[in-house]
Amino acid sequence: MKTPCEIMVQKVLPAIRAELARNMMIEHNCTQQKVAETLGLSRAAVSQYVSEKRGAEVDFSDETKEVIKDLAAGLLGDISTKDKVTGMCNACKFVQKSGWLYKNEPGIEYCGICGEDE
Repeated sequence: MKTPCEIMVQKVLPAIRAELARNMMIEHNCTQQKVAETLGLSRAAVSQYVSEKRGAEVDFSDETKEVIKDLAAGLLGDISTKDKVTGMCNACKFVQKSGWLYKNEPGIEYCGICGEDE
């Protein structure tokens, strides 16, 4: 049995990175090197995300793409590491709450552990 987090890390996180990389390069005219530095990846990984060799399993809704687009702009701004992490977590939670996980992975139930307020 895979947990929701395992599926999110294996499928959704790479797809978010791919969408971020494409958005940063197309909308913000970033180089692969700039995207790699911003996302903490290698240039080779960015190339694979952009060419859809990685992260191509998930087809996001327009609403989700908009959330990721906003995240890309934020990541390129002058924000703290904590805010960058929070942004990535929020994008991941948005995908989970959008229903993608439950439509594409039968038997998986919503996990609210990460989203619980302390």
